[in-house]
Amino acid sequence: MITPLELVVLDMAGTTVRDDGVVEQAFQRAAERTGVADRMPWGEALEYVRETMGQSKIDVFTYLAAGDRAAAARATAAFEDAYAEIVAEQGVAEIPGAADAIQGLKDAGLTVVLTTGFAPVTRDVLITGLGWEGLIDLALSPVDAGRGRPAPDLVLTALLRTQTSSVAAVAIAGDTVSDIESGRRAGAGFVAGVLTGAHDRPALSAAGADAVLSDVTALAPALVQRELLPLVATS
Repeated sequence: MITPLELVVLDMAGTTVRDDGVVEQAFQRAAERTGVADRMPWGEALEYVRETMGQSKIDVFTYLAAGDRAAAARATAAFEDAYAEIVAEQGVAEIPGAADAIQGLKDAGLTVVLTTGFAPVTRDVLITGLGWEGLIDLALSPVDAGRGRPAPDLVLTALLRTQTSSVAAVAIAGDTVSDIESGRRAGAGFVAGVLTGAHDRPALSAAGADAVLSDVTALAPALVQRELLPLVATS
């Protein structure tokens, strides 16, 4: 029996918000300003950053700082500052068609929640910059949920906050392995990867994605095809 969807949980950077290397740039600025990654060559540190895209930033910096949580906290604050600087310099833009895709899901009667590994201050800068305050139902950061991805906490917190009836009624979409793993661990009814961000099709498929889509605009048609969403969502 197919469980009708009630909630869609969407990642931000690389899934609904264009990244264009901003996350990597912010990591590099933070590393340079705090010395948090000095114990390894920058190329090695950058490779780890790419592998862990989508995870809580303080968790990534804790690894780079060899477990020093105080240093990781300083680096995370520097990252948030650097990200805000870059957004101020370059502006913020959606993945083409993302706002219309979100509105289509809402028009089909679904609740839409954005999740991210960013701190709330950065998350809210992006949402304000895009003018999405009235578009989405909720936005969550790791601090709101307990643990960041790949733990299931963000998805489960979205379910609890929106009073969704079951995990089977949740669909998620994200551009990273961590997004897919988080959705799978939460027991989401449908887990999709998108190819507009950090990780490629083989990685997303290997992580357990039910589908790997070109971008977030392909989510509603994929749900319609699987009879998880009424046809109105594609209009």
